[in-house]
Amino acid sequence: MYRRRSRGRRFNAGRILVALAIAAFSLLSYCSSRSYNPVTDETQYVAISPDQEIALGLQAAPEMMQEFGGLDSDEQAQAVVDKVCNQIIENSEAGETEWPFECHLLADSQTINAFALPGGQLFITAALYDQLETEGQLAGIMAHEIGHVIARHSSQQIAKQQLTEGLTGAAVIAAYDPDNPSSRQAGQVALLVGQLVNMKFGRDDELQSDRLGVQFMVEAGYDPRAMIRVMEVLAAAAQGNQPPEFFSTHPNPDNRIARIEEAIRQEYPEGVPDGLDQ
Repeated sequence: MYRRRSRGRRFNAGRILVALAIAAFSLLSYCSSRSYNPVTDETQYVAISPDQEIALGLQAAPEMMQEFGGLDSDEQAQAVVDKVCNQIIENSEAGETEWPFECHLLADSQTINAFALPGGQLFITAALYDQLETEGQLAGIMAHEIGHVIARHSSQQIAKQQLTEGLTGAAVIAAYDPDNPSSRQAGQVALLVGQLVNMKFGRDDELQSDRLGVQFMVEAGYDPRAMIRVMEVLAAAAQGNQPPEFFSTHPNPDNRIARIEEAIRQEYPEGVPDGLDQ
């Protein structure tokens, strides 16, 4: 009896030491990935280099195009998208960065969505494009997505995911006891907590992109209030039987309008001037 208890204690100690080593390595790797972003003026933890982000986005772009029915055949609409994107990039701080932006109009006429891949590949579906009323509203969408790229949200999320996987993996190893099946629940709870943490960070990223989008719109000569109208259009679209796919990755428009209005007040404390592109 004494020997069995002794081996059990050694087994538990060994498992905990392995878990601690995994957790320490994950934390060390995460903390060593610090990088300063001059546009957002913040220190970030990023998993990959800018060149790797660009390569990753270019590699993923064809698959994303295929998922949404390929590129839209409407050359005139694509020209409008290019015009708006170029105006933002060439006349705002976005153009001073190293990202080779490309803006794509996707053929999907059913899925209301817009998104950015790492490194500068930007997409908007025909379904969302057709909902917009002005170039200023299109600028609001694309400026928001440009914000994701410049803030390096994809690389941050990869770093957070790697940290979460390492820590939750360590928790599973430390908590699991083959003689106690209920210990598996502890590991499952740890994984769930990790997912919830990453979901919160994702929503924070969206709000930061709203703020950056307002900044880029102002610098490019667009009326930032057009972004509020975009939120209203999306909220109206959400009243149907199939809410926009946009909502699966973006916070509810009602929750974002107040933040956008606050960002506009910061840019124009005395009120938005006349003459900006709507």
